Amino acid sequence: MSTLLTRALEKRANIWSQMQEIQARAETEGRDTLTAEEREKWDRAETELTDVSADIERMERAARLDTVQRDQVVVAGGTGPEGGEDREGDRETAYREAFAAFTRRGMGGLDNEQRQLMLSNQAEVRAGATSPGSAGGYFIPTDTLNRITETMKAYGGLLGAANVITTGSGNPLNWPTNDDTANVGAILAENTQVSEQDVTLGQKTLGAHTYTSKLVRLSLQLLQDDVFNIESWLTGKLGERIGRAVAAHLATGTGTAQPEGLFTNATAGKTGASGQVTAVTYDDLVDLQHSIDPAYRASARWAMSDAALKMVRKLVDDQGRPLWEPSLQAGVASSLLGAPVLIDNGIPAPAASAKSIGYGDISAAYVVRQVAGGQMMRLEERYADYLQVGFLGFLRLDAKPDDAAAFRVYAHPAS
Repeated sequence: MSTLLTRALEKRANIWSQMQEIQARAETEGRDTLTAEEREKWDRAETELTDVSADIERMERAARLDTVQRDQVVVAGGTGPEGGEDREGDRETAYREAFAAFTRRGMGGLDNEQRQLMLSNQAEVRAGATSPGSAGGYFIPTDTLNRITETMKAYGGLLGAANVITTGSGNPLNWPTNDDTANVGAILAENTQVSEQDVTLGQKTLGAHTYTSKLVRLSLQLLQDDVFNIESWLTGKLGERIGRAVAAHLATGTGTAQPEGLFTNATAGKTGASGQVTAVTYDDLVDLQHSIDPAYRASARWAMSDAALKMVRKLVDDQGRPLWEPSLQAGVASSLLGAPVLIDNGIPAPAASAKSIGYGDISAAYVVRQVAGGQMMRLEERYADYLQVGFLGFLRLDAKPDDAAAFRVYAHPAS
């Protein structure tokens, strides 16, 4: 953990302690309200707490983006030749170097071995390009694809908590479903025939929507500058753009020509009373927690936007203690009523009829299908008169709710 992050965590802990002292002093003196001076100190501390928490989130996000989880994505090009892990690792390294050279100089700047490596990891893309090989999308190396995936998790939040399945192709992925919770066994009397109770099976299907980073144009001068780490920078931009698009759909996607969001058709475990169009109460949150079966609560977490978190942080329990408990440890989420809090700004903010807070086991409730092997195209001739090269990134993904009983939402009233 960096020194800067450690200091920020300590600072947040100190600010939180000061706020609790202000509240404790009022309770000790039997006052129902804070004095003007205390209120001013509280507001100032709360503003500072919000700023520090935002800084901590940014630093933790940056730390996650620097971590490559190499075991989560299939290596581009598939299984290497016989010879074990060393030879496969050599092939991956060689492809990564070839891909970096392709990014800077195009196919014409590769030697024969590198060109063969690129062509062996090519997928046809129907485009109007004319130069040899330029109509193909080349699979992104493992470490680069991981960086894009990590960026998507950092932006979305929900992706990191869902059940993510990585497949080698984008063919329809089917799996059976069954809800047998309403059926129970029985005591069987002697010499009595066993009664029947069929199991009802359903089926769900995931496709693979193609997400693109849109076109990025880079100058030849920038590509030729070996001092600048163009691969890392470009990867970050591709991941950020795709991540923003995916994050919005994972939360509230319609399910038509895009993933179905976790919140889109989620069952309301609690609906706020009339007038709570931008508010929630302590009792509402308790009711929401208990709207899911205890079997799911061991792995349950809260999911909400930063705007909803601001609303929740002002709540206290029956003893006047804040419900929200800020984390004092890097990588550990802050908690609410004993459960971790996941922040995703793709989730609706508090508003009339909005579903602004979710609670449950997101891994059981939501499944994401990601196709391994994101692709990138390099357009050399289209912008040649500008001395520029165009890049397009693609990644295929789909998602939909799985076990609806594992997740419930808080719904604000219409008025």
